[in-house]
Amino acid sequence: MELIFNKPALQRYTQRPFPPYRYLPFQTGPSHPHPRTDPAGHSYNEEDDYLPQFAPDDWCSCEPYLYGIDLFNHGYWWEAHEALETVWLAAGQKSTVCGLFVQGLIQLAGAQLKRFIAEPLGAQSLTKSGTEKLLLVEGIYLGIKVQELIAEVKSCLREDRGKFPRIELHFTNQ
Repeated sequence: MELIFNKPALQRYTQRPFPPYRYLPFQTGPSHPHPRTDPAGHSYNEEDDYLPQFAPDDWCSCEPYLYGIDLFNHGYWWEAHEALETVWLAAGQKSTVCGLFVQGLIQLAGAQLKRFIAEPLGAQSLTKSGTEKLLLVEGIYLGIKVQELIAEVKSCLREDRGKFPRIELHFTNQ
């Protein structure tokens, strides 16, 4: 199924190739094996990216962060969650505003996946918790116009017309 996004295609932020398929939980069959646990999975036996630390000023040069945004923007929401989790761990998880913000992005990726696989309650719950974490900051944070993203995510959920949000990064206002 082709995905429809609110914004037109944004530039890619990395050159890292996308996985050969989008993982969709609860889809069975050889065409969508679990990426990590199935030997046929696209990430089976791959080592996780490692970041010793992540601070807000690091976002524009952090490949796992930028790749996570690329994945989100192209509908690889499960994979975006995995990429952004590396950043979340390095940012201090729930002990820092940065960690909470990245966790909010992870939850928004999960919300889009839930919308796509027609689990509206999960999508609503993850959208609510994700946007609450994003609201901890104002203006542009980690390259993201926070209020703009929150409005777009909420609009997609509310209108539910099969369109998905994208995250546009702004490199000029670091």
